[in-house]
Amino acid sequence: MPPERRAAVARGSPLSSNGAGPLLAVDGLAVDYALPRGLVNAVARRPREAVLAVDGVSFTVERGELLALVGESGCGKTTTAQSVLRLIEASAGTIEFAGRDITKLGSRELRLLRRRMQIIYQDPYESLDPRFTVERAVEEPLVIHGLGGSRSERAALVRDAVARVELTPPELFLDRYPHELSGGQRQRVAIAAALVLEPELLVADEPVSMLDVSVRAGVLNLLDGLRASSLGILMITHDLSTAARYADRIAVMYLGRIVEIGRAAEIIQNPQHPYTRALLSVVPRRDPRDRAKPQILKGEAPDATRIPSGCRFHPRCPVAIAECPTHDPALRQPREARTAEHQAACILA
Repeated sequence: MPPERRAAVARGSPLSSNGAGPLLAVDGLAVDYALPRGLVNAVARRPREAVLAVDGVSFTVERGELLALVGESGCGKTTTAQSVLRLIEASAGTIEFAGRDITKLGSRELRLLRRRMQIIYQDPYESLDPRFTVERAVEEPLVIHGLGGSRSERAALVRDAVARVELTPPELFLDRYPHELSGGQRQRVAIAAALVLEPELLVADEPVSMLDVSVRAGVLNLLDGLRASSLGILMITHDLSTAARYADRIAVMYLGRIVEIGRAAEIIQNPQHPYTRALLSVVPRRDPRDRAKPQILKGEAPDATRIPSGCRFHPRCPVAIAECPTHDPALRQPREARTAEHQAACILA
């Protein structure tokens, strides 16, 4: 983007930062949802139950890094992402963005912060207003934040953002409506609307799960290339093969907690947690002669209102021992780890 146009986007007074340390640092994040007691429970004075969606999650995202948050449906990935953006409020823990704690920011400062933290939703069919053309959809964030200067300056920024997501020439797409685009093109428009504000952190919540297989690689390659501008990306996915290909680091979540985290190659080649091994066992191999027996976990993930005692994975773990129901392991470096940053929450590791 030319300097004068970048200056147009930067008009205003975004939150200052010291530029040191990770772009995003989450420590001890917890989110719970209180459930209604109902008349019978209220009369019986039973305690109110709560869904513990996220329980003590900690991680960092560096500038220019892609961190993949992986796990099965219902493990708390999306809730974690929304908490990071303050779309939902955390019950405990801290969230630092660019060296500043944003957990308790007021609405005015939070509005300024949103210029620098953007999200791409899972379903491009729902994230775009069907009444808006591509030009208006990408311009809307600039209008909301009062950025971009004149209408002609905003139009130039919109064209740049559309070209940046490889919808070229931009003039061919600006006057189209969402129903006139393919699924992959819609998702690229949603990405352009996020990028037009020049954010520093991008949260991608299952960005390709609603797309045809034939166009997924194009969108993922686009996100991968954005890191060259020091954009930090937190990607939510249930697909370990996607995380292995594009992520710098992988964090594996189970029932509200991170159970393993480390460099992507280390997690894929040397998994230390039984849950990670089970997820990897069902990933198709490139070589058809390389046949691995899938580890089919028994049962479903436990009810988040009744977290199992000890290790929360032990009811489904194929290698659980007698200590697992009573010992809740913390993230530690496993004995067989090849890198110092590889951590797993398993007493056997």
